[in-house]
Amino acid sequence: MALTSGTILKERYKVLSTLGQGGMGAVYRAEDNHLGVKVAIKENLFLTDGYSRQFQREANILASLRHPSLPKVIDYFTLPNQGQYLIMEFIEGEDLRQRIERQTSVSDREAAVIGIVICDAIQYLHSRTQSIIHRDIKPGNIKITPEGEIVLVDFGLAKVIEDKDNPGRQDTITGARAMTPGYSPPEQYGTARTDHRSDIYSLGATLYAALTGIIPEDGLSRMTGKIQLTPLRQLNPRVTGRMATVIERALEIDPNDRYQDAETFRQAIITASELTFNTLEKLRVAPAPLEGEETSDSSLNPQTDTSTRRNRETITRLRLWFKHALKNLTTHAPLIILGTIILFIFWVIASNPLKSVLPDKDLQPTITISSLLQPQQNQNEQTPTLTTGAFQTEIPQQPSATENIPENNKNNTLAGAETSLHQRIAFVSNRTGTMQVWSMNRDGSNQKQITSMSDGACQPAFSPDGKKLAVISPCNDKKLVYEKTQIFILNSDGSNPQPLPVSSHQDFDPAWSHDSTRLVFTSLRNGLPHIFLYNFSSSSFEELSDTRFADINPSWNTGDKQLAFSRLENVAYHIWLMSDKGLTQSQFSSSGEINDVSVDWSHDGEFIIFSRTPVDANVPYLVRLAYKDRKAGGEVRVYPLHNNTIPIIGARLSDDDKWITFESWPDGRNHDIFLMDLNGDNFVRLTNDPGYDFSPVWMP
Repeated sequence: MALTSGTILKERYKVLSTLGQGGMGAVYRAEDNHLGVKVAIKENLFLTDGYSRQFQREANILASLRHPSLPKVIDYFTLPNQGQYLIMEFIEGEDLRQRIERQTSVSDREAAVIGIVICDAIQYLHSRTQSIIHRDIKPGNIKITPEGEIVLVDFGLAKVIEDKDNPGRQDTITGARAMTPGYSPPEQYGTARTDHRSDIYSLGATLYAALTGIIPEDGLSRMTGKIQLTPLRQLNPRVTGRMATVIERALEIDPNDRYQDAETFRQAIITASELTFNTLEKLRVAPAPLEGEETSDSSLNPQTDTSTRRNRETITRLRLWFKHALKNLTTHAPLIILGTIILFIFWVIASNPLKSVLPDKDLQPTITISSLLQPQQNQNEQTPTLTTGAFQTEIPQQPSATENIPENNKNNTLAGAETSLHQRIAFVSNRTGTMQVWSMNRDGSNQKQITSMSDGACQPAFSPDGKKLAVISPCNDKKLVYEKTQIFILNSDGSNPQPLPVSSHQDFDPAWSHDSTRLVFTSLRNGLPHIFLYNFSSSSFEELSDTRFADINPSWNTGDKQLAFSRLENVAYHIWLMSDKGLTQSQFSSSGEINDVSVDWSHDGEFIIFSRTPVDANVPYLVRLAYKDRKAGGEVRVYPLHNNTIPIIGARLSDDDKWITFESWPDGRNHDIFLMDLNGDNFVRLTNDPGYDFSPVWMP
């Protein structure tokens, strides 16, 4: 459970505010009542052996460090049945990612100073008796204090090489292999050995992004020959050739072609930058503007500064393309004309800050829908509950909330259906002893088992072309966040299960794009639940929601250009939107102490449905919100007309957006699959097995 403001830990540390929160814990700003100084409290709520050892290892690593550019550990302790807590000095200021977003890029001098300082810090780490590899150097992990000092933070993914004389013997923290596209070297994606040269690559990528405002092309894609690194000076001609050469060498794919140690990299930066002796004596950069000036806090709003910076990235790359076309005037004349038109359009967008924060025009619906009647809620009803503790859905037994529910009512009129008339429905059930995917007709008849995976299968997602099925396994329960599952791709009949090519044992929530060429999913591979994307055509892989928040439940908009998902902020989930590149992130549903999960986007792109659970009432019910009404608080209840207290979760729309299938438990015990139309009419119970039935989806 998250700590609240005013909580005092160990009769010493008073929590002031929450700095960030995710699936495994949170980071808090606090005050040390003994010393009268501000501190940071890092919390781990996952007390399994693996996570506890990993967290304690991070504490041990940090406690042993003494370097001006590394954070200091003050205390470490465990509260039984509550959590582990690491007390560190609080580093004020902005991180380099925020600075890049605020300024678009940094100067040559600032980049050089940052590179020299971080090189000195990682050389200290690499040269210790037990060499420490950071493995997650990126702009977000480099802090700039109000005094302009530079500090490398976040050692949650560090690796310790126990025996320097025998580097083949390594003791690596469980699950500690970061993969941040653009910043991680190719050897960090798979089973290849990572060493101190991996940190050199990541620092080179960080300096590249700092100087250009653009993340370098991903190392894994470069290694496979699909893309090449854009020369740094093509993106920022003001950078000197010597500095560009130094950074590009750090970004070599083969570790043997990079600088072989951080000190050599540091000296190369010093030589290329021509910094004076006096400058090297006091390596600092300009601090962020004070509050009231152009504050860096605005850079925390991803739908403003990030979108503006990405527009600039697009314009920069278009300019490069245009410049290349000019060199081939005779063969590229038509392309030059087209490029000029595109450049003009993006110039207009970039010059208007209001337009830069809005979704693309073609992503906005042009058709409106009529709202449903708002039901009157009976506060005295007893209803099943949905809790989100530890990201799990746990439904205690409750007295019956409704009576006379039709069971497999095949005579019920299912009028108005078109494309969904003959669509089958798949769902998950443990009726045969393990969780497996089943299918049935839309009236509940002809129920058949599809999968037969030994460790169970959950979260079915059929490709829209009807050829493939994605599931997660192992699975023995229903959860919001799965910790040790893997995504498998099967034939639609359940045969030939194969792991997703980039799948780890931290992946779940698969969702296919409408053209069946891409799969988005949630993963814990970098610690927090974030949204990732895999492209089957190009075999490329990227993280879309690299934020300090926990993101789950991705759902595609029609056209495959925009995604909806649930984001955990403070104590509750809300629905957010972003582009298929992870850009233009903005909140969709209204704020408040409510949990919004289980997202499904209508096929016409006009509205989104999701389950809402008030934090104080814990009653899951279904709502829908029109795209045009986003952030305006226009959510309306969707419920069977005969009963507005029935719990609803996992709702999915048919291809024609006229029918909704969902999971419910009207008696407070037996979870079954139900069906109703968009207006709440034609309510049908499709399953009535004593097994646990959940996660219904429409089959193509």
